[in-house]
Amino acid sequence: MQKTGFVSRIVAAVIAGLLPWALVAAELPVAVAANFSAPMQVIARNFERETGHRLALALGSTGQLSAQIRHGAPFAVLLSADDETPRTLEREGLAVAGSRFTYATGRLVLWSPHAGGVDDRGDVLRHGAFDKLAIANPKLAPYGRAAMEVLDHLGLRQQVAPKLVEGTSITQAFQFVASAGAQLGFVALSQVHQDGRIRAGSGWLVPASMHTPIRQDAVLLNPGRHNGAAVALLKHLQSEKAQAVIRSFGYGL
Repeated sequence: MQKTGFVSRIVAAVIAGLLPWALVAAELPVAVAANFSAPMQVIARNFERETGHRLALALGSTGQLSAQIRHGAPFAVLLSADDETPRTLEREGLAVAGSRFTYATGRLVLWSPHAGGVDDRGDVLRHGAFDKLAIANPKLAPYGRAAMEVLDHLGLRQQVAPKLVEGTSITQAFQFVASAGAQLGFVALSQVHQDGRIRAGSGWLVPASMHTPIRQDAVLLNPGRHNGAAVALLKHLQSEKAQAVIRSFGYGL
């Protein structure tokens, strides 16, 4: 995780009155990776109660959101599903250098809405009778790339390829499975996890060693450079209260 001195300095400036408009309640446009939708709803409610700032959340795949940012979307903050996109936006001059940090580490799960649909080792991928396997588009979504890495690790890419159905985001991949459009799907643990367990159906928590770590970075975008609400949100994400919410949805920190 990167040092957060940049954020702390701006917060100090706000307190000192150098950015007086930052203390006025405002609606903040925030781009949020689809996998983080559920915890972000909770975090947003807590943040709004504590600060008075309202958040306008835009959910989508990281690829979709980064394309919108490059086309001028006025997002103040990006909560990405990877660490490469925020780093690239910094290099391109579209994000504030030094503001990036890892807010969560994602976990991938092979999930079925039916009890017994997925075994605890993922052997269903090799031997199970299923017609469709949902994943997020690996060109747009880090969770989709991780899913493909798992299939490569297991030596099943070619065997499973005819059965793959791709969602534009991890949310759509989850919807495919939840609506019976696919029998199985690689989804984010946060989408099916509650109170320390999978809340419905059955799943295989993919060992983290089977894919590149899903480090999810937040970054302050240029439109939020002088926005105290944006800086306050980044600070809030690093608070124990927000981190407790993040952990409750199955993320690592």
